[in-house]
Amino acid sequence: MVEPLNIFGALGDATRLRILVLLRRMELSVGELAQVLGQSQPRVSRHVKILCDAGLAERRKEGSWVFVALGDPAVVTPIAAALDGWAEGQADHWAVADAARLAAVRADRAASANAWFEAHAGEWDAIRSLHVAETEVEAAIAEMLGAGDRSLGTLIDIGTGTGRMLELFAGRADAALGIDRSSEMLRLARAKLAGVANAELRQADLYALPMADDAADVAIIHHVLHFAQQPGAAIAEAARVLAPGGRLLIADFAPHDREELRARDAHVRLGFTDEQIAGWASAAGLRVTRVETLGGGELTVKLWLVRKAPQALQEVKAA
Repeated sequence: MVEPLNIFGALGDATRLRILVLLRRMELSVGELAQVLGQSQPRVSRHVKILCDAGLAERRKEGSWVFVALGDPAVVTPIAAALDGWAEGQADHWAVADAARLAAVRADRAASANAWFEAHAGEWDAIRSLHVAETEVEAAIAEMLGAGDRSLGTLIDIGTGTGRMLELFAGRADAALGIDRSSEMLRLARAKLAGVANAELRQADLYALPMADDAADVAIIHHVLHFAQQPGAAIAEAARVLAPGGRLLIADFAPHDREELRARDAHVRLGFTDEQIAGWASAAGLRVTRVETLGGGELTVKLWLVRKAPQALQEVKAA
C-alpha cells in the first residue's frame, strides 16, 4: 500500500501534475510526454519514475520506447476526483496548452499512419502474410466464432482494411458493416466485396463507430490494435456498440522486439500481453473468455475472445 505522504509528495510538482492530467487522456510514450511538456526526455523520465514509485503511473517498455499509463486505480481514482473537484469551473492555462499540444501529437500520429495506409493499401494482404500464416489465423477466428451454420447476427469489422474479414464472415451475418479511415483501403474492399449483398462499408474512425449502442452481436478487430494510438479506447468503443452477451474477437501480435516495424510498417505498439487486453476489456465492461496463441511465423499471433455481460447480469450489477 502506497503511503499518502508519498502520493502527495509525488504530486507536489507542477510537471508531475501535468503528466498525470495527460495520462488521464491517453497512454503516452516518454518521448511524446517530453514533446507535449517541452522538456527533455531524461527530465520527464525522472518525473515519471517518481509518479510510478507512488503508484500513480506505470511504465512498460516496448522495444526502444517506454509507454506510460495511469497506475493503480485505487491510488489514482481518489486523486482524479479531487483534481476534478478543485478544477471545476476553472480553466488551468497549463492544462489548456498541454491539451492543444497533445492534440497536435495525436494528429501527427494519425496523419503519418493514414499516409502509410493509403500508400500501402494495394500490398495490405501481402504485408499481413509476411508476419504469420493468415490461413491459420483465419481458421482459428472461424473456430472461435463458432460453427459455420450459426448466425453471427449483426457483425462489425473495425478497421476492415481490404475487407477480408467481411469476405469470410459476412455470409454468416444478418448484416455486416466494415469501417476504415483509409479511402484507398475501402476502394479495394468495395471491389473485393462487390458480390456480397449484406456487406456495407463506411469511412469512419475506430474511436467513433457509426453504430448505435448495443447494436452489434459480434465485433472483430483483426490486426488493427497495434496501429491504434489508444488501444483501450478502441476496445471501449467496440464495447459500446456490442449488445449484452455480444462478442469481440481481437487478433493481434504477442509482445515482440521488432523495433523496425514502427518506421517501416507504422506500428504504434509492439504487441500486447494477455494482461493488457484483459485490463482494457475489464475497464470497458467486458471479460476475456478465451485466448489462443498461434506461433510459427515471424511474429506470434494472439486471439482474444471477449464477451459483454448478458442483460440479466448487467441488471443485477446495477441493482
